[in-house]
Amino acid sequence: MPSFAKAFEVWNRKLHYYLGLYFLFFLWLFSATGLMLNHQQWFGDLYRRAETTYEIPIETPDGETLAARTRDLMRQLGLQGEIDWPAAQPVWHIDFNVSRPNGAAQVRVDLTAKQAYVREFRNRRLHAFQIFHTFSGSRFNQPASERDWMLTSLWVFAMDALALGLVVMVLGSYYMWWQLKKKRTLGVFALAAGLASCGAFLAGIL
Repeated sequence: MPSFAKAFEVWNRKLHYYLGLYFLFFLWLFSATGLMLNHQQWFGDLYRRAETTYEIPIETPDGETLAARTRDLMRQLGLQGEIDWPAAQPVWHIDFNVSRPNGAAQVRVDLTAKQAYVREFRNRRLHAFQIFHTFSGSRFNQPASERDWMLTSLWVFAMDALALGLVVMVLGSYYMWWQLKKKRTLGVFALAAGLASCGAFLAGIL
């Protein structure tokens, strides 16, 4: 048993070292974007977006499904991002929206005229940086929808790994604190203070 405890302690410290190094820049990103979300008044020009409107001829999109035809249209228009369709499509039209951290586009395609009408928005880099804090590709009005953009799926996977890694690090921190017998009392006060403050926020919000 002592050998197992010693091995566990060694691996616990290694996890702290290497998980901390791997997640360092993710944590900085979330810290910076969290400050930006909490203090939006500090960034007066942050939310100004460049808007362009244009028409462009298109070829009849290939595909058996609406999703496949939409992706072919996006390829023709040079657009990338998460797709969102309106509840109803006009006859002989394919209308959709595309969103990504650095911008969005509203696309209305007339299949009869073979013409696409695009209204594109381009976010400033700081605004796009901030959107990473909340960007997941999920759509609240379409809970059953799937993510369309591979980069979104990779980003969500990285955030899931970050959440799991932080849980592992916190549990490992509890173990290391418990090993410091002389400082257990101070740790109990710190733990109780954190629990009380978090509970107060939850009670006030919920």
